[in-house]
Parts: sequence; structure tokens; C-alpha cells
Amino acid sequence: MSPTITKIESTEFSYPLEDVGQNPDGFSLVYDPGETTHRKQFALRIHTDTGITGAYVGGNSPAAAQINTFADYLIGKDPLKREKHWSEIKRALRKYDRMGMGPVDIALWDFAGKYYDAPIHELLGTYRTRLPAYASTYEADENGGLDSPEAYADFAEECLDLGYPAFKMHVWGSDEWRDIDREIETVRTLGERVGDEMDLMLDPACQYETFADALKVGRACDEAGFFWYEDPYRDGGISQHAHRKLREKLDTPILQTEHVRGLEPHSDFVQADATDFVRADPEYDAGITGAMKIARMTEAFGLDVEFHAPGPAQRHCMAATRNTNYYELALVHPEVPNPIPPVYEGGYSDYLETVDEDGTVSVPDGPGLGVEYDWDYIEDNSTGSLHVYD
Repeated sequence: MSPTITKIESTEFSYPLEDVGQNPDGFSLVYDPGETTHRKQFALRIHTDTGITGAYVGGNSPAAAQINTFADYLIGKDPLKREKHWSEIKRALRKYDRMGMGPVDIALWDFAGKYYDAPIHELLGTYRTRLPAYASTYEADENGGLDSPEAYADFAEECLDLGYPAFKMHVWGSDEWRDIDREIETVRTLGERVGDEMDLMLDPACQYETFADALKVGRACDEAGFFWYEDPYRDGGISQHAHRKLREKLDTPILQTEHVRGLEPHSDFVQADATDFVRADPEYDAGITGAMKIARMTEAFGLDVEFHAPGPAQRHCMAATRNTNYYELALVHPEVPNPIPPVYEGGYSDYLETVDEDGTVSVPDGPGLGVEYDWDYIEDNSTGSLHVYD
């Protein structure tokens, strides 16, 4: 007899980030001594009549709002029919960005792994169980943290000493702080200090206001031998034409598609020669199901897919993918820990010191996602927003 979904619970909770504030525009987290920022996330549980619960912690308010529109559809359904549910919910959310699909699909995969007593990567088809990682930094600041080319280079050397084979910088993220010449100098300083020993990446996170600035910094990446150049300017990371033109003028490979959603837009980006590496994210791209569709599409074109952000779902996806290079250990900083919720029990961690001496992280080998969540912490820090669907 098939299992049946009996109830879905979504709990919003908050957690503090000490010595972390926001840049002058208020859009990005930065190191800010003495400040405390509270961040919110959601904890999702999908209950079944087997007594096995699929769970995932992540997502944001817009995603949770989308879950409101389709959660009732899942009640009474077989949780193992992920592909069917994925297709139906994708159509139902056709007027939206489908961010609500990711947490639910991941939780269904967690259930499946627990149901079959196997880690998710084994269900997907294991390719590796150790993942090379890169240190992906906070945005730059003016507060005594990552506030100069030398500070970035010093931190890159610290990461190299920890074992990291690669390092990615984020830039100064506001008009008040931004100086293209300083960013070019940072690229060159990183290349001079660690370029012979680490793969280097640059992610402006769509900050540059003009094609000219994106081109200037990209040419500095060429000179410094950067591994990739990601989401440089204000198209928002979605213009195929703009990035094809940028690719034509640079040697450094482009990494795009973090900000387009789903399989078909990713495929269109590749077909238009608008990127070299392809981004996928199980939370952003309609779950593990959606992210693995993107990975297989990318493989068919002979390109590499790079999974965005850290987390157990990303580790399982990467473990089952041949054509991928690095696990993103983000966001790291020399003075503050990653801004991730302290909700994992046991040995799982995505903090800076997680890597071994070879710069790799392990893939959880327990059933499902292979992690245990601290539900007491989640409930003790609940914002009072609890949605129950049954």
C-alpha cells in the first residue's frame, strides 16, 4: 500500500547574526562590529501515515507564500510520486517564479531517502562522496573586515592554509562604497598573492551599473587568470544577449543563471551561448528534481553546472553529478561565522573550518538528507507564524 501525506507544517523562525549589519543600501549583509541582525527562515515538515516525516529548513517569505497556494493539493497524495507532483505544481505556479517548489520537493526527497533507508545521493546515483569546496566571501565592507585589496588577499591566504583550493570574492555592494578601480586592484592583488595556488572567482552580484564597468573588471580577471566571472551587472543576471556580448570580449569564463528560474530558461541561456558555467540551486530551481534536470541538461551540452550556496541538498546534488567542480562554502569572513541558522544536530556543518586538509567536505550518508534538525531551537525561536495543512 502506498504511503500518504497526512499533514504539512511550515514554521517561521529567526536567529541572530552577531557583528553583522547591512550595507548602506540595506540590501546585503556585511561585517559590522557591534550590530546584530536577525534573519528569518522556514522549517518544513511533511508528515505521512507511515510515521516517516520529510523535512527541510530553508526558504524565504515569498516561497512560503507560494506553498500556501498548493499545499492542500498534496494532502492525501503519495509522497513518492515526486515527478508527478513537480509537474502539477509547476503548472499551478505558472504566474510566479516557483520558488515555493524547492523546499517542498527537497522535503519529499528527504522522505524518500528515509523510506528506502538510503541517502538521497544514492537514490540519484552516486558519483563521489567528497566534494572540493571554495571559500565564498561576504560582501566587502568599510568596517575593518574585508575592506581593502590587502584584506581580501590576507583572507584568501588564510583559506588556502585551511586547505581550500579556490576562493571567491564579493564586491562592495552599494553606490556609497563602490569604486571600480579598487575592485580591479583587488582582483589583481588576489591574482598576485594566491593566483598560482588557488582557483579564483569574482561575483559582483549584479552590482556594476554599466557594460563598460563589467568589461573593465572582466579584463582584470583575464590578466589575473580568474576561474570564472559571475553575475557582473545590472541586467539582474537574466539577459542572454548582454552576457553573450560580454563573453565575446573576455577570456575569463562567465557563470550565469543563478537568477533565472527553472529548466527551460537555463537551457535557453546555454543555447544562446550566454554562459560558460551554469548555475543551479535546489532551493531556487524547483527542488532537487529541478536542479538535477538542469545538471543533466548542462551535461548534454558538454558544460559544467555549479550548485549555488551550501547545504545538505546541494551536497547530495553535487555528489550525484559528474560535470561539476566546487561546493560553495558561503558566506565566509575572517571575523564572523557564516550567516546560516544553527539548526543542525550531530556533525553537519557549513562553517569556514568544515573543510579537511584537502579542501573537501563530506556528503551526509544517513537516510534522506542525512541531517538531524534541532526542532527545539526552531520552536523556541519561532516568530509565531505556523501554517498547518491537513
